[in-house]
Amino acid sequence: MNLMTVGAVLLMLMVPAELALADSTTRPPLRTVESVDLSRYIGTWYEIARYPNRFQRDCQSDTTAEYTLRKDGKVQVVNSCRQKSGKTKTARGTAKVADKTTNAKLRVTFFWPFYGDYWVIGLSPDYRYAIVGEPNRKYLWILSRTPGMDERTFAEVLEQIRKAGYDPDKLIKTPQSPSAGQPATDSLWH
Repeated sequence: MNLMTVGAVLLMLMVPAELALADSTTRPPLRTVESVDLSRYIGTWYEIARYPNRFQRDCQSDTTAEYTLRKDGKVQVVNSCRQKSGKTKTARGTAKVADKTTNAKLRVTFFWPFYGDYWVIGLSPDYRYAIVGEPNRKYLWILSRTPGMDERTFAEVLEQIRKAGYDPDKLIKTPQSPSAGQPATDSLWH
């Protein structure tokens, strides 16, 4: 291999690494909320919107997350969604608190020993909605205690995710079927 070829190969390897480094240094580190009261956070959450991801590619509607606090301090996670076929898909996992001073950073596994970050980056004072992300900003979920979200609240959430360095245009809305007398939603709010 001549010197010119070696130089070209090194350049091809360095440019992607520099671009990746530049991208990671242009955004400030992702911040979580100051504190999460797990006893208030547990329960059922409806997915209002999310970033596309491979593990939810078959989910079409009615996506929920059910969190239950276990005796050992971990959180039992049951995620469900309706697939295009009409069948319900369920994934069961476990979350453990990664930052015990805030409870805002958790590590979740659906397939041990692989864990993913679950960071609460937005949370309404009354625990009516939550914004969940992870440090690389590859994943994002907007969750609500109800199947819909009013326009004003949704606008506030969009502003929060923009400030956190996420692109709201990447969001996929999650339709929810009627539940407990509430109307069906086919948009991000009702």
